[in-house]
Amino acid sequence: MSVGSRNPEELLPLTPAVFHILLALADGDKHGYAIMQEVEMLTDGKIRLGPGTLYGSIKRLLAGGLIEESNERPDPELDDERRRYYRLTDFGQRVVTAEAERLLQLVRQAKLKKLLGAQEPVI
Repeated sequence: MSVGSRNPEELLPLTPAVFHILLALADGDKHGYAIMQEVEMLTDGKIRLGPGTLYGSIKRLLAGGLIEESNERPDPELDDERRRYYRLTDFGQRVVTAEAERLLQLVRQAKLKKLLGAQEPVI
């Protein structure tokens, strides 16, 4: 079965590490260290991906067709040529979107059960 014909929901739920890696790549190509920094920033430091977790996940995401290495690189004077850049594939975009929608549904259920405090997220 080709990646294009796969159902993204077959891969759900994603692990938090995989979801955050895909989320970090949703707005453009990034190298591994930039992914680590973005995940830490977006989670206010609550999630810190170590190199083993990050690169093990990247290896599986590459093999699964959710991400690919990018050939586009910044100016060599502004970048280390040893860095590898990654980007979402169309399938990866569909998977991360499906997971975000799944999580949104969970938040809606929590709201219905009045589990969220005064600082409810705007949905």
